[in-house]
Amino acid sequence: MNKPDTPPKQLDIIAVGAHPDDCEIGCGGTLAVLAAQGISVGIIDLTDGEPTPGCDDPKIRVAEAHAAAATLGVHRIVLDLPNRRLFDSFEARIALAKQFRIFRPKLVLSLNHKTPMASPDHWQASQITDGAVFYSRLSKWDQYFDDLPVHVISRQLYYHLFFEDEWSGVGAKQFVHDITPAIESKLEAIRCYATQFPPAKDYVYHRVRSIAGAVGATAGFEYGEVLTSVRAIGSNDLMTTLQLN
Repeated sequence: MNKPDTPPKQLDIIAVGAHPDDCEIGCGGTLAVLAAQGISVGIIDLTDGEPTPGCDDPKIRVAEAHAAAATLGVHRIVLDLPNRRLFDSFEARIALAKQFRIFRPKLVLSLNHKTPMASPDHWQASQITDGAVFYSRLSKWDQYFDDLPVHVISRQLYYHLFFEDEWSGVGAKQFVHDITPAIESKLEAIRCYATQFPPAKDYVYHRVRSIAGAVGATAGFEYGEVLTSVRAIGSNDLMTTLQLN
């Protein structure tokens, strides 16, 4: 596990990815916006993402990851679960749930669904996160959690990597978060991964910007990211929810 920065005792929001760069691509704008509001935000990568064809040393990828986190203004923890061999298992759920018990987030953002023709680790990470959110609150299991106190996570949202179909913002329980102030930070954070996105893959940045623009336009924003709630979205202040105040 790699923790070169020192996260605070509590992280209000934690985003979980299978690999470094998942969170930046899927919800980096949202994380940057929240961090700029003074909210304590963290990223947990389940693996270091290595090996990959363009990186000669896992330490390089981890350094890129921490540079990207600094660009977004968030904290980062990299777990040591195996890339390419990531599976939803009891041990993986416990490893992540321990982090939830340590940092006690109010909100967890996790990968949504499968990514056909891309890494199957994404789907495994989604299932691991679902399990860890549940395990975090289970009592009478102290022997697996180093006696860390239980923690109930209030809300969970899914973010999208745009490989699957339902990322339009108009699907069930979906909404669009305005990331207009953070679009450049999002792109700069992705650029930190020079080993993954060399000049030959410059099209990635155009694609990310274009998708964020298309998503934002569905809600009247310049740029946006789609988030999906695992539960119904409610309102006790309709005018504020509809931004009519």
